Formats: sequence, C-alpha cells, structure tokens
Amino acid sequence: MADTAAFDVLILGGGSGGYAAAFRASELGLSVALIEKDKVGGTCLHYGCIPTKALLHAAEVADQSRESEQFGVKTSFEGIDMPGVNSYKDGIVARLYKGLQGLVKANKVTFVEGEGTLVAPNAVEVAGTRYEGRNVVLATGSRNRTLPGLEIDGTHVLSSYEALTLDRVPSSVVVLGGGVIGVEFASVWRSFGAEVTIVEALPRLVPAEDEAASKVVERTFRKRGIGFKTGVRFAGVEKRDDGVTVSLENGETIDAEVLLVAVGRGPVTENLGYEENGVTLDRGFVVTDERLRTSVPNVYAVGDIVPGLQLAHRGFAHGIFVAEHIAGLNPVPVDDLGIPKVTYCDPEVASVGLTEAQAKERLGDDKVEALEYNLAGNGKSQILKTQGFAKVVREKDGPVIGIHLVGARVGELIAEAQLIYNWEAMPHEVAQLIHPHPTQSEALGEAHLALAGKPLHVHG
Repeated sequence: MADTAAFDVLILGGGSGGYAAAFRASELGLSVALIEKDKVGGTCLHYGCIPTKALLHAAEVADQSRESEQFGVKTSFEGIDMPGVNSYKDGIVARLYKGLQGLVKANKVTFVEGEGTLVAPNAVEVAGTRYEGRNVVLATGSRNRTLPGLEIDGTHVLSSYEALTLDRVPSSVVVLGGGVIGVEFASVWRSFGAEVTIVEALPRLVPAEDEAASKVVERTFRKRGIGFKTGVRFAGVEKRDDGVTVSLENGETIDAEVLLVAVGRGPVTENLGYEENGVTLDRGFVVTDERLRTSVPNVYAVGDIVPGLQLAHRGFAHGIFVAEHIAGLNPVPVDDLGIPKVTYCDPEVASVGLTEAQAKERLGDDKVEALEYNLAGNGKSQILKTQGFAKVVREKDGPVIGIHLVGARVGELIAEAQLIYNWEAMPHEVAQLIHPHPTQSEALGEAHLALAGKPLHVHG
C-alpha cells in the first residue's frame, strides 16, 4: 500500500455537505482532507440548484417579454436561443466553481481528486493511496432515481442531468413526477414554448407541500397551459424515431418528443465499502442518530445520504454541525422541520414547519389555528401582478408552527418565516415588528397581525 496520510477529519464527497464540513473544520483548527471524484460543489452547483435556477430565471425573462404590454411596455418575443441560455447558465456555474476552488485553497483543505472507497472505519482509499482520519464524514450525496424497467437513455428518456444540457427546446414533454424537480422543469419548458404534461401518482402536484399551496400551483399551471394528470401511475414508454409514447395505468397514452423522469433522488452509498466496514444502511440511506453519528464510532454522515429532506442547505447545515461536533463545540442538532423549502416554478412555493394537516394530526383539529392572507391585498404583489397567499399555522394560544407561501418571489420571504418558526414566535410578537412598505414581506406581517387579533388589510 502506498503513502498513508492521517487527518483529523477525512471527508468523502465534496458537495454541499462535504465542503461545508471541510471549511468549518479547517476554521476550527483541524486538519482536513476532502475527497471528490468529480468537482467540488457537487450536484447542487454543477447539475442541480444553480443551473436549474438559471434556466428558471431565463424562463421568467421570456414570460416578461411576452407579457410586457400589461405594464405598458412594448417588446416583442422572438424566441429562445438555447445555446445562449446554456452559455448564461454555464457562466454562472463556472464563476461559482472558481470561487469555491479558491476557498478550498484559502481554507488549507487537502483536496484529493478521485473515487474514494471506505476501506476501514478510519480510512478511505483513492487510486491505491490510503488516507486515514481520526474522524470520517460520509457525504456522497444522491443521484437521479428512475422506475424499475424505465431506462434513461439521454435522448428520448431524460433525467434532470440531460435536461440541463439540452441544445434545443423540445416541442413537447411528458414530465414523470409532480414534485419539486418535475414542476420546475415543467415551468421552464412551458415558458420556453413547449407543450407540457405532468404525470403524478399522488393526488396533487407538489404533494409534500400544504394542500392549499398545491391548489394555487395547479390553478396557475392550468392558466399557463401546463397539462397534468394526478392520481395516475406510469405504465410504460415506447420509443419512436421522433419521440415517445407514454402509457398510463388507466389506459391513456401521451405522445411527446421527450420524457423527463423526475421521480426523486436516491442515495449514493453502494459499492463504497460502507456496509463492509460496519456502517448500517436502510434502503440505501445511512442510518444516523440526531448528532449524525453512524453505527461506527467516529464515522458521521451528512446531506442527502441521511434520510430526510434532500436540500443543499440541509447539507451545509449538517456539514457545519458535524465539524463543530468533532471540534467539541456541542452544537444544536439540525431539525428538518426548521429547514425552509422552496420550489422555484411559477408561482413559487416556499414553506417551513408543519402543514395544516400535519399540525392537526399531531395536536388535534381543535388545537390548531390557520390563517391565509391573500396577496391580492398586498401592494407589491399587485405591482408584480402575482397571485397567491401567505398562510400561517399556529398552535391555539401558542407559537407559530408552520408558514406556507405561494406567489412570485416568495422564496425570498421564507428566510424571515424560518426565523419566526425556529424561534417559536407568538403571532403577537411578530405583529409588533414593522415590515417595509411596499414589499411582499408585508404579507407575513399582515398574516400575523390578523392571527394576533388585529387585522389591518384583511377583508372579513
């Protein structure tokens, strides 16, 4: 065996969770090695959050240029230049990647490029070189899932990975899955001019969100001409030279140029030596306690391989937590319910905490109070010509336990909402805070004023 190098913290995977752990551990004076087979930044930066949001912004610009006359501005929409859109998207990713590589150097992290395998509870091997760590952090992330027998070929049947690199706008698309990834791509392609149909096995789009939010998304999607079939299962796909025919279990068929498979993401944990070295897995996910410790002493797991929300910012929080735990700082464990979620379709959906249904299930129907403040009463939302609501769920006579927002740009409001939830604020405490006018943030203020019993712009 070649050289052996020992580190305080040895991290397998350089995505959001891995690099956050590396930087925080280094700040705390620990020696760190970060092993990554592809590029630091992982799925989020290169194949996920960042490039998809760039496409969604281009889609928003396309819609605004088509619809500008409603604001008294005359423009003409001439079409989508996909090479131009991809160049814009790739430029953003490249700049962020360069910045991240600089941070790896600045933080004095030993970066090891190559595919790593856990070969002992305290060691990872990369291309014949063994790296040892007093603590090991598993941060190998997730990959696109598909359904049994449904093969992604990159031409007719795409995952989000191929969808991000298309050199054209497909004329028609079937999107399999109405969760976050599915509705975001459906939104982009519709704005770019494609005919889109979403197929979702569960009864509604964005099924993990509050039911009221799903209704607004579905209503807006109908207006936008996005087709969707909910409560129906995929049966199979037949490929033709010019596209695909998708069949559903109810006997329906849909013809389209491409099928996007957006049925979620699975953990990347197989063939990496995890189980062989005593790390307990459950359906591929790494089992941890609330302090992200695995079944093996001094081996931790962070991010998408830990059951729960698959979000880049959860990975960041996990990485920081584990670094601080290893350094002996006794940080507070990360609570999934306190993590804000955003779906960037048009309209945006953002939430934190419990849905109204979950709150009633936990506490009982009579112990929960919910209030929806319609954005029709919000000046800035009128200026933007957006519709939606701010919904606040509270424990009766108790704190706020859930906040749900729908409408243009509401993703920017969820940061305040997560403070309200995580600090267990009472509606009357939020009601006395002053929100700037005219902003959409006033919708949060108004909802809390109303819950505190002093509604201002709420129509009874």
